[in-house]
Amino acid sequence: MTDRNGSANRLGVMLPFMAAIAAMASFQVGAALAKGLYPAVGALGAAGLRLSLGAAMLILLVRPWRGWPRGARLAPLVGLGVCTGMAVMMFYLAIARLPLGIAISLQFLGPLAVAVTGSRKASDLLWAALGAIGVWSLVATHSSSQALDPVGIACALAAGAGWGGYIICGRLAGAAFGSATAPVATAIAGLIALPVGAMTAGPALFSPPLLPLALLVALISTAIPFSLEVYALTRMPARTFAVLTSIEPAFGVLSGFFLLHENLAPLQIIGVVSVMTAAGGAAWSSANETRQAGASALANAPPT
Repeated sequence: MTDRNGSANRLGVMLPFMAAIAAMASFQVGAALAKGLYPAVGALGAAGLRLSLGAAMLILLVRPWRGWPRGARLAPLVGLGVCTGMAVMMFYLAIARLPLGIAISLQFLGPLAVAVTGSRKASDLLWAALGAIGVWSLVATHSSSQALDPVGIACALAAGAGWGGYIICGRLAGAAFGSATAPVATAIAGLIALPVGAMTAGPALFSPPLLPLALLVALISTAIPFSLEVYALTRMPARTFAVLTSIEPAFGVLSGFFLLHENLAPLQIIGVVSVMTAAGGAAWSSANETRQAGASALANAPPT
């Protein structure tokens, strides 16, 4: 009986970690699959489909109208939706021009900046310096065949800015709206991204043959990771989850390599590892160890 209880306890500890890792892997696989939509609808069209269909799935899953808070300020929730739309659209534009692992690493500079801004800890300055070294390693390729697209770099950095705003707005919105935060914010992002995608893709955006792949992308990029993150965040400290998310660039590298046949130079691999280390260190230094529940903790997660 004791061994059985011990095994159950170990499983209870491991399952949240496995769920968090699976959520990150799901998001990166979804991003890789989204590139399959690019020939037909482009990056912005793919972002519009992913966000709008993902919002529909989340709304059906969560039903945010239940327990809707009365009198809560809508500004943080709207801001969260705008930042989510910006982060996803810019990220999709970035991966149209950059390898997936590099784009997600550059995007991590947004959360890193939020973590170290205003900090007086010497360790946080170290993490910021390590992040800067990582970025230099990512972009300072000396072979012209490996030179990174400057527009792609700018889009990835803009996605990072959107992610930073997502964290700031998400903390406020999550505290007020609870589990309704993610589906409503994603719906707002979809309302922004879908018209932009329609303007760039035209009627092709609503082509029925694209629907199965678009639904798969929305499922893998939004509904599945959201469900897994909610499970994980209610069962582990917020700091632990924040540190775990720092390994997401590694999943980007692996997804890009296996699904998109994208190879990185050794110096770029070093850059990815440097950014991951900086993000994990900053998260460990700045996050609270308090156990948070549901969507209030989800507000500190990436805009999956």
